[in-house]
Amino acid sequence: MKFNSHNITFVLLALAVLAGCKSSLNTAAIESRPLPASYLNATDSGSVASMSWREYFSDGALVGLIDSAILNNPDGLIALQRVEMAKAGVQFVKGALTPTVGGVAIPKITRYGRYTMDGAGNITTDILPGEIVPINLPDYLVGLQTAWEVDITGKIRNRKRAALARYLASVEGRNWVVTNIVAEVAANYYELLSLDHELELIRETIANQQNALNTVTIQKETGRANELVVRQFKAQLLNSQALELEITQQIIQTESQINVLLGRYPQPIVRNKNSFDQIIPPTIQSGIPSDLLRNRSDIKQAEMELVASKADVRSAKAAFYPSFFITGGIGFQAFRTSLLFNIPESFVFNAIGSLTAPLVNRNAIKAEFKATSALQVEALLNYQRSILTAYVEVYNELNKLNTLQRVYRLKSEEVNTLAQAIETSTDLFKTGRATYLEVLLTQQNLLDAKLNFIDVRRNQFMSTVNIYKALGGGWR
Repeated sequence: MKFNSHNITFVLLALAVLAGCKSSLNTAAIESRPLPASYLNATDSGSVASMSWREYFSDGALVGLIDSAILNNPDGLIALQRVEMAKAGVQFVKGALTPTVGGVAIPKITRYGRYTMDGAGNITTDILPGEIVPINLPDYLVGLQTAWEVDITGKIRNRKRAALARYLASVEGRNWVVTNIVAEVAANYYELLSLDHELELIRETIANQQNALNTVTIQKETGRANELVVRQFKAQLLNSQALELEITQQIIQTESQINVLLGRYPQPIVRNKNSFDQIIPPTIQSGIPSDLLRNRSDIKQAEMELVASKADVRSAKAAFYPSFFITGGIGFQAFRTSLLFNIPESFVFNAIGSLTAPLVNRNAIKAEFKATSALQVEALLNYQRSILTAYVEVYNELNKLNTLQRVYRLKSEEVNTLAQAIETSTDLFKTGRATYLEVLLTQQNLLDAKLNFIDVRRNQFMSTVNIYKALGGGWR
């Protein structure tokens, strides 16, 4: 049986296709976990995640700080550069789909050995009429060269899809960074307001304790109190003064943390202390869990990474199949520059098509395919984990908000009760019907209750920030 070039090409293609099919691997099937239908059996029609952070946070000072942080935060600027890098990756892969054309200029000189086929032939051959081929033969070439891999298997197109998905993932990653910046600035801002209120409370307490110390000092001079009473009241005053210094230091550190988020060196933070007393809504619209897939940038980033990994698997699988290349060139070539642009004598061109397929020792291709398949499974697991994490965060914060509302009412009642007890104990002490220990204990209990009350208030604001972030708000 005679084989011509068409028969050989067909046999090679068939072998390559069969080899490629045999090497296909099945990725592991991962069980999908459907999202619950609602949070806490509530089905809100909308979600606060759709609100801009300028609408969600009503404090003008806080809005100004967040605006500055988004523009100047180092993490945000770094994330923006990652987006640019991913965009360049898309452009790079896109270029592989089209032929490359380059200019070429080659000056060359060749000397053939006398006892070689070329050398022996040249000494009897005229390169021009009456002129023998020179022993040192110059060669000048000016023209264009092109190369193109024809994407018959979709390998390059899948690389482009992967690069585009990773670019979109970088955009979502940047959005998630913005969400975190907004949440961190707001959380530190409310922390700063709570510290301001604690400092104000401590200073009021110090003033009252100083008056109480003056009173018992006078009573000691008149014989109505002893030295032990004076020392107890003074110790209580010193403890409050030390607490004042500690809170002052915490304020400095919190201001510095906000300044870091804003990308600037330490300086005072302008704030509206009255916003700490604003009414916190008893309920916050959370929408339905499936809204997370649209609002949470980290989930969308994981989804795009999964899309990219699928395209990587298809591209790696295509490596088992033949690749078709076309190369060529066009230009002018002569042994003398004065003859270089003589047409048609110096005009040259070539076109070559090549079909290559891996047949033997394909371990590297198999390894890459296995690696991309494993990365696809990893991306799928990461996607499912991000959804689970998001739902749990929202679920916990909604429960926390409800609990804090009840705690807030109880702490408010506790503070009012102890404030009345202070007046009663002070009156009884002045008339000798209560001991100084009872007065001190009542004062300390009131101070602790007020500090706890401020702490509950702080946690309420923190929870409103956390639920906004958990639902996917802040990047719009």
